[in-house]
Amino acid sequence: MSIKSSEKLRGILELVLAFGNYMNSSKRGSAYGFRLQSLDVLLETKSTDRRQTLLHYLVRVIRDRYPPLSDFHTELHFLDKAGAVSLDALLADMRCLQAGMELTQKEFLKQDDSAVLKDFLKSNMEVMGRLAADGKTAQEAYDVAVGYFGENSKSTPPTSFFPIFLRFVRAYKKAEEDLDLWKKQEAAAAAASEEKAGSPGKQPPQSPAAAPPRVQMNLMAELNKKLKKEPRVYEEENWAIEDIITDLRNQPYRRTDAGRRSGKKPPVALPGSAQDSPA
Repeated sequence: MSIKSSEKLRGILELVLAFGNYMNSSKRGSAYGFRLQSLDVLLETKSTDRRQTLLHYLVRVIRDRYPPLSDFHTELHFLDKAGAVSLDALLADMRCLQAGMELTQKEFLKQDDSAVLKDFLKSNMEVMGRLAADGKTAQEAYDVAVGYFGENSKSTPPTSFFPIFLRFVRAYKKAEEDLDLWKKQEAAAAAASEEKAGSPGKQPPQSPAAAPPRVQMNLMAELNKKLKKEPRVYEEENWAIEDIITDLRNQPYRRTDAGRRSGKKPPVALPGSAQDSPA
């Protein structure tokens, strides 16, 4: 499956984990894994102005520091079709066909002179064998793919598993479009400012994203600096990254070095202060 073989998707997930661990660095032990449902949390956690999400910030980091990962979705194929398939239903139908074929064989043993039964078995036994082999291969491949991401295939059907990636890909593309739009708005605001520079007392209106807060820029710099370092392995604790992000909704992120400069630890918000989540 493409989601298992994609190196770029793996890189994206590693950044999500690093991102969560960085924000959690001053609170408690680091996570060394997270549930796929945490990707939805990235989309739901919004800034105080409710325009940006944690995913917007992640996309900024990827664009600035890891641009080859930006097109990770080109390595993922047929997510929409895979998410619409009920593997359990297909396997159940195949078992019914197998049971019907076995009954036909038993009937043919009683009526071995029946030309109709003989022709039917001759035409369909091989097809049934291929279907059974394909069904077994599909089940094994799905079990391996789900297990690769730390999920349980018995409790996670394809109709729940694949849509997680589909939602993430769509949201990622939307975040990229948002950032491009905000960049154009910033350029337009800058151009308008230059045109009116000769008129004292008149300042052009700025778009909400035209002048990102210095706090956001500082946090971006810190994150990029930290991501350059060699990753450390933590095995003593297994904190869930979704809990980390949930904590950020309830209280703002605090920089670990703020106290050394001012003697206090004022709250430093994520881009736009990621304290809020949609109702």
